[in-house]
Amino acid sequence: MPTVSIDHVTRYRYRRDVAFGEHRILVRPRESYDQRLLSASLDIDPAPSSLRWLQDVFGNAVAIACFDRRAAALEIRGHAEVDHRPTAPAAIAVEPYAAHYPFTYSAEDMPDLLRSIERKYPDQDRVLDSWARSFISADLGADTLDLLTRMTRSIRADFDYNRREDKGIQPPLTTLKTRSGTCRDYAVLMMEAVRALGFAARFVSGYLYQPSKADARIGGHSTHAWLRVFLPGSGWIEFDPTNGIVGNQGLVRVAVARDPVQATPLSGTWRGVRGSQIDMDVEVEIQHLPAASQNDPAAEIGGQTARKTAPC
Repeated sequence: MPTVSIDHVTRYRYRRDVAFGEHRILVRPRESYDQRLLSASLDIDPAPSSLRWLQDVFGNAVAIACFDRRAAALEIRGHAEVDHRPTAPAAIAVEPYAAHYPFTYSAEDMPDLLRSIERKYPDQDRVLDSWARSFISADLGADTLDLLTRMTRSIRADFDYNRREDKGIQPPLTTLKTRSGTCRDYAVLMMEAVRALGFAARFVSGYLYQPSKADARIGGHSTHAWLRVFLPGSGWIEFDPTNGIVGNQGLVRVAVARDPVQATPLSGTWRGVRGSQIDMDVEVEIQHLPAASQNDPAAEIGGQTARKTAPC
């Protein structure tokens, strides 16, 4: 149960002063039984004329900043400390009726899960359907958790991770054809694949850290992306196809949504002369202190720092 310290800084620079419109900021980690928010702060320069918080339809904490002054730069700095309590794969319990695929969600759960089962991307030739069903034995079906685990680890083993600075999501069929993508591309690919099998799935944006030096992780250079699947008996369970992770070991949730657009860490507008924006820079620094060492002031703190201009 490590304590995780997260600093997330986003800077925009302009050639001359510009006016800022409303900005939507989504960097505060979610609170739950497996991650307790010990402290959180949000600093903005120039200071906004107003700052208010709301919970969106998914329960994410969103800050809305408004500005009344012009400036040649905008810096948004979020800091949080989280008591992280990962769920190990062995602790994932599945109700007997859902332990073997295929199954149908209960009548009580289905009305609230339907929108998370709906697919977004076209697949007229059922290419993604066929790939998803390749993880099911034609004769015996599949153990539900084993099916999802094998799909997660197959993407990790068979696909090439490529950082892409461009915004947006690569279509799942492109990711499947090229066998390459970013963490957000892999999350959407698997999300669409499990939805094709009738599972409820949601996109997750957050932070990634290495629980130990021997446990190398891919991605997390800025924000990281993965997905959650609803499993009767345990509820929403994390799957990170970029790293082959089942459960939330090393994964700190910030935003959960049906669609990646709903989990964008920062969005807003500015007004000024065309071509004024110079660049955007993102820095994320994550430090964690293993639970066994938290009372030892001399203990070494492991961390990771990365700089880039777009989410992974």
